[in-house]
Amino acid sequence: MATERSETGELVAIRLPVWWTFGGLVAGLLAGLALAGTSVLEPVLAITQPVGALWLRALQMTIIPLVAALLVMGIGQMIRAARAGAVARRMLCWVFAVLVFSGIASAIFMPLLLQAFPIPEAASSLLKTGEVEAQQVPGIADFITSLIAPNVIAAAAETAMLPLTIFFALLAVAIARLPESQRDTLLGFFRALANAMLTIIGWVLWVAPVGVFALALGVAARAGGGAFATLVHYILAVSAMGTTILVAAYALAVLAGRVGPLRFTRAMVPSQAVAVSTQSSLASLPAMLDSARRLDLRESTADFVLPLAVAIFRATSPAMNMAVAIYVATLAGIELTPVTLAAGIAVALVISVGSVSLPGSISFVVSIGPIALAMGVPIEPLALLVAVEMLPDIMRTLANVTMNVAVTAATDRGGGETS
Repeated sequence: MATERSETGELVAIRLPVWWTFGGLVAGLLAGLALAGTSVLEPVLAITQPVGALWLRALQMTIIPLVAALLVMGIGQMIRAARAGAVARRMLCWVFAVLVFSGIASAIFMPLLLQAFPIPEAASSLLKTGEVEAQQVPGIADFITSLIAPNVIAAAAETAMLPLTIFFALLAVAIARLPESQRDTLLGFFRALANAMLTIIGWVLWVAPVGVFALALGVAARAGGGAFATLVHYILAVSAMGTTILVAAYALAVLAGRVGPLRFTRAMVPSQAVAVSTQSSLASLPAMLDSARRLDLRESTADFVLPLAVAIFRATSPAMNMAVAIYVATLAGIELTPVTLAAGIAVALVISVGSVSLPGSISFVVSIGPIALAMGVPIEPLALLVAVEMLPDIMRTLANVTMNVAVTAATDRGGGETS
């Protein structure tokens, strides 16, 4: 792992051993298959189970403080962007509309997809990666009253993510209204808190190959070869929700951006090639600017909207993060009521603002953990699913990059100047 410390107030940049984590998953699954049914299995599990549980707890302990810090910073950044002018406000309207569509689309289509293509029976072993305790989701009256926590400390202790998310979102808005000196002091505190939590979670994810190996071994020993089929099913199901956003990007470019579908497709090829090869929206920014020029979008609009989109916008976050939570909920037999899904969408929308600039594996934990907790879904299976996140992440980046250019086209066609 390489860590770059910023002296300019930016978040700490962390490069994580993603392929080593995936290797730990594969090695653990193969080891579990080899040891299944042998006399050696129980002594090995006596060692690997505590190791896996310890790593899982270390992964969970940073979620709330990191989410709090990133939310305050992310919402503050959006507020500053909204003050930049008419183009910024028009762009933010499109961003909000896309994020709402992203969450609702997943809430509708993901359960239908899992009905058409059920989760393999062997997937139940994923729930045994730790001491699973599904949260209780209140009825609609209790749900409304639970939106405000009378005691934020108690809410944090109970991992009540929805009232915590609302509190920190309101705190971010309040901080933005403070005098400049006070605002900078508080934002500096939350930026430092985020960097400290990112450093800790970087350490935890650095030993992810060991933790994932330990958890995967137990899963494979119980599920056999079905563990591989389950992970493939999961990857395809979650990626399908990203495909929905990709298709929506083309629709937005054609309908709101008034770009011909073939022309938009040709213009996006270079950007999409960079997105797939790098899995980074930031690395794709130069190619996106080139795509905007190919579409004859105003340079002033593209130069303003695209860098801002890379900084604050991930179109696939609500859809694919909700998809993961719905997958685990279905696996755990949790009823997906309208209240449950509404709680997940609400948290997914706000959380997507705060996790944009994070590496995929960190974003996975920080973004999906709060959504799952808000929906009453056990988060223990996420410890294994993070090891295969690099594969759905290809679709995440591809759809995000395409949607960024589509939103730029829609914003440009609205007229106006950048300030």
